[in-house]
Amino acid sequence: MNFEKETHDNYTIIRTKVDKLDTANAPELKSELVYLNKQGVNNLIIDLSESRYCDSSGLSAILVANRLCKGADGAFVLTGLQDPVMKLITISQLHTVLNIASNAEEAVGMLNGSTDV
Repeated sequence: MNFEKETHDNYTIIRTKVDKLDTANAPELKSELVYLNKQGVNNLIIDLSESRYCDSSGLSAILVANRLCKGADGAFVLTGLQDPVMKLITISQLHTVLNIASNAEEAVGMLNGSTDV
């Protein structure tokens, strides 16, 4: 599996275990996101610390996570962005749409501090 899932009482963290979040593995992430949503997970953190590259398929998976969480009255936080991934998100102007934390602890704090992140 290209992702590691850690479930907590009120949120789930998905950590990528791939160097590149791209067409080779983004569909697996999307499937996991839909599955989690169907299981009632509405607060989600995706940690991309181990991914130094992301293409449009990866961005699509991230946007699916954001949409599913918001649709379930939950919150989504993206964390662990390496410079190339952050540049792509900024160029795509998604930094204005997504909740981005500098590390997992900050992401958890964002979720715990407010259900309307």
